[in-house]
This record gives sequence, structure tokens and C-alpha cells, in this order.
Amino acid sequence: MTTIINTHTHGDHTGSNEGFPATVDILAHENTKANMVKMDAFKGDKAQFLPKRTYKDKMSVGSGKDRVDLYYFGAGHTNGDTWVVYPALRVLQTGDMFAWRDAPTIDRNNGGSGVDYPKTLSKAVAGINNVDVVIPGHSPVTTFKDLQEYQRFMADWVAAVQSAAAAGKSVDDAAASIDLTSKYPGYKNERAKAAITAIYAELKK
Repeated sequence: MTTIINTHTHGDHTGSNEGFPATVDILAHENTKANMVKMDAFKGDKAQFLPKRTYKDKMSVGSGKDRVDLYYFGAGHTNGDTWVVYPALRVLQTGDMFAWRDAPTIDRNNGGSGVDYPKTLSKAVAGINNVDVVIPGHSPVTTFKDLQEYQRFMADWVAAVQSAAAAGKSVDDAAASIDLTSKYPGYKNERAKAAITAIYAELKK
């Protein structure tokens, strides 16, 4: 074990840093490190477990069949979500930008954006090539086509939320009226209210 990649700031993706020796290289997007600095988990002596290296748009580590590419395409779940590609394996890890087939968690306290979410997904789909296997943040392994479908779902879903807000609907009314599960089989509608609340707050800023 030589390298840890923190895809974003949340404890379930950074909380094990301290379990590894100081020789391990910890990498993250620059915004994620800035967010992690604010966490109690990395205060005082624990600051040694913060990322040692950061990047802005793209970073590659290793070489040949061991090369790993890190990409940042913009805000969504947070403002520092890293996409991790293993070119030799044709595998992509999405972090929580694609966590499940449902409305996402949008962490506005850490720079997340529901409005930008589908745009960021679109940039990722366009900017990542030669991938077959996709590992979502909290779901079973899937395919690149499923990531493309999730981008379409998010574009449709965010547009529906924006329309509901423009029509003056409350969060509860919007949550009750927006259901894309018939258009997107296999999707759920269990996390919508929290995400709609975050988008409404973002639209009012």
C-alpha cells in the first residue's frame, strides 16, 4: 500500500487515513483538502493525515499498467469530487458523484451544487474514455452506459426541480410530484426530498 486517494471530504471516504503509516502518499483535489482542513478529524496531531499532494484539473500517478489518472470536472456532491481511472483495467471509480440510482446527496456546506451536478456529469462522460467497468460510491459494480444513463437522469431530474421551484411549489409538493422511476427503470425515489431542499436553497442564494 503506497497511495490513498480521497475522492472527497466525507468521513466514510477519508476516515481511515489515520490507519495507515506516515509513508503512505495521500492524494485529493485541492478543494477536498481545503474542506478536510476544517474537519475536527484532521485537527491538531491528526493534520498529518491530510492529503500530501493535491491537483486542480488532472493528475496521473504511477506509469505503464500501474498508471492511475485523477480527474476533476466541477461541483456536484461536493466541490472537490475526484474521478479515478485505471486505464490498463478500463475501470472508473466515481466516488459519490454516482453513488446510487436515485437523487444524489448534495453537500452545500462543502461546495456541492445540484444545479451544476448534471453539467459536471456531462463533462465526466465526455472527458473519460476507454472505460468499461464503473465502480459507484455506494452501489454494485456497473457499466459506463449506466453512468451515461445517470447523467441523463440527473439532467431530467434537476430540470424538473427547477421547473417546480419556478412554479412556486413547496419542497414537499415538488418531492411528491417529481418521479422519474417509470422513465428510468431500476431507479428509486427515496432521496429526493433532501436533494430538492438543497437545490431550492441554492436557487434562492
